[in-house]
Amino acid sequence: MNKHEGKILLSHGNGGRMMHDLIENLFLKHFENTIINEQYDSAILPAHADEIAFTTDSFVIDPLFFPGGNIGKLAVCGTVNDLAVSGAVPQYISVSFILEEGFSMLELEEIVKSMAKEARYAQVAVVTGDTKVVNKGKCDKLFINTSGIGRVGKKDQLVGKAQKINPGDVIIINGTIGDHGMAVMSARESFNFKTQVVSDCASLNHLIRNILDQSPGVKFMRDPTRGGVATVLNELSVKINRGIEISEQELPVSKGVRAMCEILGFEPLHIANEGKALVVSTVDESESILRIMKDHPLGRNSAIIGTVVNDHPGKVVLKTVTGGRRIIDSLTGDPLPRIC
Repeated sequence: MNKHEGKILLSHGNGGRMMHDLIENLFLKHFENTIINEQYDSAILPAHADEIAFTTDSFVIDPLFFPGGNIGKLAVCGTVNDLAVSGAVPQYISVSFILEEGFSMLELEEIVKSMAKEARYAQVAVVTGDTKVVNKGKCDKLFINTSGIGRVGKKDQLVGKAQKINPGDVIIINGTIGDHGMAVMSARESFNFKTQVVSDCASLNHLIRNILDQSPGVKFMRDPTRGGVATVLNELSVKINRGIEISEQELPVSKGVRAMCEILGFEPLHIANEGKALVVSTVDESESILRIMKDHPLGRNSAIIGTVVNDHPGKVVLKTVTGGRRIIDSLTGDPLPRIC
């Protein structure tokens, strides 16, 4: 047996036989579909009459594996969710790997398998990709870049644009906040907490499609990843020149996340999520949307957390459990680097 077997070598990125074998025996093995099997320099995709949504993202998370997922699952979920909250039906993904020389082939296959599994769940096809290998020490194990394409029907084209939001509209989220950020922080620092926090990393396109197909009340959607719920709501408040008020009592936060945030001095509203969608809807449709969310496995802990108001335009105010009120700003600085 070759002493280098099971490790990524520079030769895996040189365009020769070893790179061909890596593509054939690992990537195509798990991502197989009629489009990627052609191995063209560009994937040839069927055209649709709808508008097209296109997104791209890069994933540099540390550590690569964390409770609830790994960098591969995260890459698929992040790309799918960016399309879904824009009103699109995700269809195709590209995947590019930047690998460090010496990276474990077994770990790479585990990551690729999790990507393929999540893509099957989300019903998207990985249709093209690229592989580069850099010298040891020039890259931290593995970085992944993805792009995604989805089709957008006419009735859903305004979902991501925050138009026609009015005072009285309500803000809904499909579950507990801060789980991803705290799960990654715990894995990175090897905290010995009794309660393990698990990342919420998940593809939300089926949940979101249920909402959009069953309710006409959605005015805006966004996934609160880096910067958390607070940053998304602050950006929205400025964009629409309205105030937003949220209720601390209604915010769904798990006991584990709350405890970790108290110990480490973090605000749960600033912590990254990877399986959450914020929805702004009319008040008349809010209970219907909440029921649709709760009927889905990824929405069991959904809650109405706030309201759009005329007061304090451009600011987000938290109504505390003690009856006080305080302004919640966007995240400043980077307390949790390389979280996705």
